[in-house]
Amino acid sequence: MTSPFKKLTDSLHDVLPNDLSKEIKSNVRAMVEASLRKMDLVTREELEVQEKVLMRTREKLEALQARIEALEAGQK
Repeated sequence: MTSPFKKLTDSLHDVLPNDLSKEIKSNVRAMVEASLRKMDLVTREELEVQEKVLMRTREKLEALQARIEALEAGQK
């Protein structure tokens, strides 16, 4: 289990009353973990990496657009 999921399920474990049986806590934890895995979440680090990639891609796109506009202006 990845760190964000463990942190969330541990928090849930801390919130549940102590008198719940271990089996119920275990079942709730398993259900939460399964639900979180289905959400296809990414870590903060992965998000930040993708933001940087997107920024570089946008910069390249803008440069290419400017170059195309300059070439088209030169043809007229």
